[in-house]
Amino acid sequence: MKMFVKKIIYVFISFAILACADLDRKIEEKETNNKVSGGVDYNPEANVAKLGITFRDPGNPVANYVHAVQSGNLLFLSGKGPKQANGENIVGKVGADLTVEEGYAAAREAGINQLSVLKAELGDLRKVKRIVKVKGMVNAVSGFKDHSKVINGYSDLMVAIFGENGKHTRAAVGMGSLPGNMAVEVEMVVELWED
Repeated sequence: MKMFVKKIIYVFISFAILACADLDRKIEEKETNNKVSGGVDYNPEANVAKLGITFRDPGNPVANYVHAVQSGNLLFLSGKGPKQANGENIVGKVGADLTVEEGYAAAREAGINQLSVLKAELGDLRKVKRIVKVKGMVNAVSGFKDHSKVINGYSDLMVAIFGENGKHTRAAVGMGSLPGNMAVEVEMVVELWED
């Protein structure tokens, strides 16, 4: 009888150990998934689809630089302009050639181009933990005062895609000119989930 009781206790202990190991594995899988994707409700890829945004081929840089450099869990993105799906940049000075609303649309196009770089670099936008910093440069006439309203086109898109994780620190500044007379150029720093 004692031997039978010992065997039953041994079986129960074995099952308990296996159950604990399985629970630990499930917890670890969930934590790993959350690190990569930001949790169940965090799905920037779905937000891209809802907004009808199509990723674009970032192409090769036009000079001696790269699209992105990772340092630790930060990803630094080179400045991108408002190249449209047809391959043409939105050009001109905001305040003369373009209205604030057209500048806003140009900044949004720059945001789509940055999202395309992120997608190409990371494979999945859920790897972005948050948008940390945005530097928006507006090709504007002297005395222009609505740079922030223009760069909102970029910032609003980042929040629409990444939710609260898309809120960022920012600079919105005026420039006397930008390459190719493009209307805006925006660079960005993002934080990635730790592996």
